Amino acid sequence: MPKPVTILVGALGGDGGGVLCDWIVSAAQSHGLGVQATQIPGVAQRTGATTYYLEVMPSGSHVASVLALNPAIGEVDVALATELLEAGRMIFNGFVTPERTTLIASTHRVLAIGERMAMGDGSFDVGRLLRAVKERSKEQILFDMDQAAEEAGGVINAVLLGALAGSGRLPIPDAAFEAAIRHAGKSIDTNLAAFAFGRGHARGELEQAVREYRKRQAAGQGVEDLLERARRAFPATSLDMVEEGVRRLATYQDRAYATLYLDRLDTVQALGSAELLRETARHLAVRMSFEDVIRVAQAKTSAERFVRVRSEVRAREHEPLEITEHFKPGIEEIAAVLPPGLARRLIGWAERTGRLGKVYFSMHVRTTTVWGFARLRFLASLRWWRPRTYRFVEEQAEIDRWLASIRAAAPLGVDLAREIAESARLIKGYGDTYRRGLQNYHRIAREVIAPALAGRMAPRAAADAVANARVAALADPDGESLSKTLAAIASSAALRHAAE
Repeated sequence: MPKPVTILVGALGGDGGGVLCDWIVSAAQSHGLGVQATQIPGVAQRTGATTYYLEVMPSGSHVASVLALNPAIGEVDVALATELLEAGRMIFNGFVTPERTTLIASTHRVLAIGERMAMGDGSFDVGRLLRAVKERSKEQILFDMDQAAEEAGGVINAVLLGALAGSGRLPIPDAAFEAAIRHAGKSIDTNLAAFAFGRGHARGELEQAVREYRKRQAAGQGVEDLLERARRAFPATSLDMVEEGVRRLATYQDRAYATLYLDRLDTVQALGSAELLRETARHLAVRMSFEDVIRVAQAKTSAERFVRVRSEVRAREHEPLEITEHFKPGIEEIAAVLPPGLARRLIGWAERTGRLGKVYFSMHVRTTTVWGFARLRFLASLRWWRPRTYRFVEEQAEIDRWLASIRAAAPLGVDLAREIAESARLIKGYGDTYRRGLQNYHRIAREVIAPALAGRMAPRAAADAVANARVAALADPDGESLSKTLAAIASSAALRHAAE
């Protein structure tokens, strides 16, 4: 008796795992195949798995077949995951095996609750996850399906269905899968486009298409020559990071800003360490694209966001949708978009009167109305004004001081320079998070980095001290761990100085 093809799907709430399951069932039945499906919802979007299990008979002779309702360890032929950590969850539970399982997974991440709660970078090691995927499965089809869905205008479950079809593991023709999508009657054209994208990627047909897309994207931003400059100037080990930084900053501001990014990296490239260049390129791109009210307005009024929200709430094309954005800017956020001189006077006045950090203005803006959308779109259109704002001027000065410290540290030791580059992780977000991170960075720069650059600490000891201080600063929001660590570092330095 022929054995069924066993399929396990791991999905997140909102990824359409149930619809994917229904498509597979519909396609199998239309082709005369026996199929059994079980859906097991999780307790929450990111605290429990939402799984779907299917068994499909490979031929029409299924009258006497008995199909299981749940997967068995080591007995899964195809595992599909809408997010990389879901693939890791299935591997951990023993369902994915190197002797049998084809693993089809998206490589994008949606952070779990434990990852989000961490003060620092609490995310799981993606490299470790990818190694587990490749070591514990027989075959793999891996790519960023979330990005593919966005580019195709569809949803991730359609991309995943296409990848399943392209894998060739099911005796179901492409036409049957496409008919299942049409029969469902929802977003047919975009879901078919996403299905074709996933199928083509699984069959290795998309490499040229992706290259062409990147080329068109670069042409639209006017940065083809900047990307070519990067390819000539920087080593291959850092090129992916540099190219992404160029694209990011051209979108964030303009071509001239992306050029400044490359100019700054040239000074790091001259230090001769490819590893240092890669880390600096990553952090520099993030620091230069800092969050301000202009950037927030850009994100809130983008066409992609409206499409995503409509998809998330599952609103049909004819159904009205209302989106209300909640803002609570304080005096500092208002000063951030003013000219430097005026902003400093406003902040000074707020400090003297005790209003700084205490006065906020609550705003509710409905971006699905003409007036609400126009207000945010006006803010988004102020991108040309950004270089003249107080926040921009302050950020560029901070970035230049950070880069100067990296360049000064490199002759003393690459490890020290790399740790200083990594310290940029402290400066992120906005509001209280940004202020707290910047204050902690200034303390480390003043009490550890400056003495190290002045030669009052051995380079290796200085690198360890910067790393320990950074970890301590990320450990708690109140700075108690950082204070204790800095005191220990100062005490240790004093003892070494006395011994000498």
